[in-house]
Amino acid sequence: MLATLLTKAAAVPTALLIALSGQAAAPHQPPGIDPDAPVITRDDIVIQAPLIRVWNIQTDVDAWPTWQPDVTEAAKQTPGPLRKGSVFVWSVNGLQNITSTVKQARPGHRIVWGGPAQGITAVHVWTFRQERDGVHVHTEESWSGAPVESDTANLQAALDASLDAWLHNLKATAEN
Repeated sequence: MLATLLTKAAAVPTALLIALSGQAAAPHQPPGIDPDAPVITRDDIVIQAPLIRVWNIQTDVDAWPTWQPDVTEAAKQTPGPLRKGSVFVWSVNGLQNITSTVKQARPGHRIVWGGPAQGITAVHVWTFRQERDGVHVHTEESWSGAPVESDTANLQAALDASLDAWLHNLKATAEN
């Protein structure tokens, strides 16, 4: 009897066994920041401009230096609009030749990019939502790695200031 049960159990798909045990498989999670990173910044702003305008400004990587004073250079390495797998190289606030890869792009809604730069692993998420009072832009970014662990307070302050400036520059550019 036990042998028969074991034989039948072996034939039951793993998903069914998990379901029967009361354990659910983890749902598909969209890419996001590292919630355990030592440096995390979240910030929001409302922009009085059409959503498509805000999206186009934010995702036109090659034009970033024209409206982001801290970005000294930026160039897409992948032709066409930003999409999952697109790569761009940029320099900001003294960090040179950062290579970022797009992890998710939902045009007009959400874009996620990240990658390593000088020992720091960054993940940056942007979400855009049209509401009655304007376009709500939410951004969050995480930094991890040895440089972050050795100077968390200063790098936290730097990231906070950087994202605040980025949002205000995006707002000023989109509203003009």
